[in-house]
Amino acid sequence: MNLPLHMVRPHDRRAFLYTIGLIASAAATKGALFGSARRVPYFDAYPFQLGVASGDPDHESVVLWTRLAPDPLQGGGMPLEPVEVRWRICADEGMQREVRKGTVIARPEWAHSVHVEASGLQPDRWYWYQFKVGNEVSPVGRTRTTPLPNSTPDQLRFAFVSCQHYESGLYTAYEHMLREAPDLVVHLGDYIYEGKTGDSQIRKHSSLECISLDDYRNRHALYKTDPALQAMHAGAPWLLTWDDHEFDNNCAGDISEELHVAPQPFLKRRALAYKAYYEHMPLRASSMPRGPHMNLYRRVPYGRLADFWVLDTRQYRSDQPCDDGNKPPCEAVFSADGTLLGREQRDWLMKGMDRTHAKWNVLAQQVMMGRVDRKVGPEIAYSMDQWPGYEAERRQLLKYFAAKRAQNPVVIAGDIHTNWANELGPDYDDLRGAVVATEFVGTSLSSGGNGVAAPKDLDKLHSENPSVKFHNAERGYVSCTVTPKQWRSDFRTVEYVTRPGAPINTRASFIVEDGRPGLQRA
Repeated sequence: MNLPLHMVRPHDRRAFLYTIGLIASAAATKGALFGSARRVPYFDAYPFQLGVASGDPDHESVVLWTRLAPDPLQGGGMPLEPVEVRWRICADEGMQREVRKGTVIARPEWAHSVHVEASGLQPDRWYWYQFKVGNEVSPVGRTRTTPLPNSTPDQLRFAFVSCQHYESGLYTAYEHMLREAPDLVVHLGDYIYEGKTGDSQIRKHSSLECISLDDYRNRHALYKTDPALQAMHAGAPWLLTWDDHEFDNNCAGDISEELHVAPQPFLKRRALAYKAYYEHMPLRASSMPRGPHMNLYRRVPYGRLADFWVLDTRQYRSDQPCDDGNKPPCEAVFSADGTLLGREQRDWLMKGMDRTHAKWNVLAQQVMMGRVDRKVGPEIAYSMDQWPGYEAERRQLLKYFAAKRAQNPVVIAGDIHTNWANELGPDYDDLRGAVVATEFVGTSLSSGGNGVAAPKDLDKLHSENPSVKFHNAERGYVSCTVTPKQWRSDFRTVEYVTRPGAPINTRASFIVEDGRPGLQRA
């Protein structure tokens, strides 16, 4: 029987003992943390208030996640000692046909979070899972393995989403997504927002701007208490990557948007943010942070139907050029030193795509690749925070696609709280030139409030940017159906997020045919 454990590497011992020595003696702490795990703990409240989740599936394993937190918004409410947690996986929703089980240690130095890499499963099938600690039992979650590596499944149905500002609106869109029962959910960043509570918001953050480890932990816990988000996590496995707000707005590598912040304290804060992120996400041990560094970019295959190239465009990027914002391109935009991916990640991506046999190659990443002029009239302005601010690297990647060294590249992105469907070409000047890839940008789930169906100057935006085939500023997600012959994206939007019960609409649908980059209206 396979009994995977949550293997962790604790912080520097002296620093750790100093911290918790503020509330307990070093001797007592040593006995609690490194002694035997408590099997039957007592809880003042239900310990599974943050729900359950699964993620990073492959053809024979999946990550199962939970966190013990009877007092989730006040540090978790757990004692400073390890606790034994039992888990099991069943082949039926009624949890009668058990196929795997084991125990895992929830450790205080990782906020009593649990990451089980459950293996020995059958490919391409649904499973149900549950945790138990003492006499307390978690909700049941549903997850799915991917197909065998050399198989080509008939279909994959997944949804992608980003930007779920808790204060700005309700997560009604997740309720609709859950009814669609996708095989997979891809989250492209801004899972939390690190800022202080605002005025006149629908809901309230429970603290000032996140700076400390406790701040980030409590903010993640607040978001995880949302019932619609919990239900969607329990309904399907997730692939996750971050953007900036999981740490700090508009961060670029070790550079803060605030000029007075030095790199060293900025990286110390990043280490805390990354630690809290890992503690709250269904990620494999290979993504466990090491100080201010955390490896999130990875390939996740879905048989030979699709390869998901999950990217990180925040941790390794150079500073935004031209003083950031929407600007005319300055000289720095074209610098070969400008990068969103960093050399190591970029080389990994291109070498990996050289070898792939996948029918569709999905770049699951944060920011829009399409070059969109945001200025109406003869002036031009491109976003310096997105791929057009890093034109040398953008052009390099699009020329790689033009060489057809990987089949059917499709870029998915989030970040900007609006929907876009773009055709991508490698020629900087010829906006009507050859199309080599397709891009779908999803709006926010809630960030920005209700939004509008037709943004201002929409007709002029389309006339100045012929590569843009659709643009919308409501809230929602993108639902994708992928087969060997075609890709279909449905832009699903809710009419409002400021009160419950919003209906769902499909504002636009597009098809990409195998071997023919470019967009067709469905």
